[in-house]
Amino acid sequence: MGLNLEQIPRVKTLTKEAFLKDYFKPQRPVVIEQFIKDWPAYSKWSLDYMKEIAGDKQVPLYDDRPVAHDEGFNEPHATMKMADYVDLLKSKPTKFRIFLWNALKELPQLQKDYNYPDFGLSLMKGLPMLFFGGKGSHTFMHYDIDLANIFHFHFEGEKECILYSQSETKFLYKVPHSLIVREDIDFSKPDFNKWPALKHAKGFTTQLKHGNVLYIPEGYWHHMKYITPGFSMSLRAIARKPRNIIKAVYNLLVMRYFDNIMRRVKGQKWIDWKNERAIKNTDDIVKA
Repeated sequence: MGLNLEQIPRVKTLTKEAFLKDYFKPQRPVVIEQFIKDWPAYSKWSLDYMKEIAGDKQVPLYDDRPVAHDEGFNEPHATMKMADYVDLLKSKPTKFRIFLWNALKELPQLQKDYNYPDFGLSLMKGLPMLFFGGKGSHTFMHYDIDLANIFHFHFEGEKECILYSQSETKFLYKVPHSLIVREDIDFSKPDFNKWPALKHAKGFTTQLKHGNVLYIPEGYWHHMKYITPGFSMSLRAIARKPRNIIKAVYNLLVMRYFDNIMRRVKGQKWIDWKNERAIKNTDDIVKA
């Protein structure tokens, strides 16, 4: 028995009207397979191209180690020159990923290779973010701090995605005062004896290939696993639902600062307490 996951609908292309009616308004994910074939990025962007134009840049790297009390919010675990990182990706599996790398700031020339699609949402043009990963690397199941609507454009290789809406949070062992679930849950091979509530969660899954676009509705939980080395770019639009806007403001202005203060004050005991509460809170809901 595996996770209760529905395949995300796939379309070749999509008009603004169809997107708003069929996916944005009901807040359902979709994969658009051929939407960016006319972008220069479709034929140009590869790991080798990124090595060529950004080889000397130092990039922040993250792995799958558990969150530690003495690490700041989104603090990288290592740095490396992009050229060395691409060589690493292509030579062997690695857990190192690049996370939230601002393409506009770091590589402004890339702006010539893509545009901001008109899906009827106002995209944040200052925040095109790049993500890289090696074979087998993955993100923890998380949702974004601003609960944005996300358009996730994938390049080179293949990537597996698992999504859950916020309505399924009660089954996911969410860690309090954070944006993640228990980090020791393996969503590729979940242990339902240890995490029984996961059986009740209804989610979505798909695999992305070069040129595919995944729409992730606002506030959706997402887990990304690189089947092969590759990278993606995300464009985002602010949350529209009032409750998500309120939650985003709370996360940005209160939650992350409170969590950092508690890490400094209580140290590892704070992390341990949060992980224990994740289990108790979920079990209490399932038993109710």
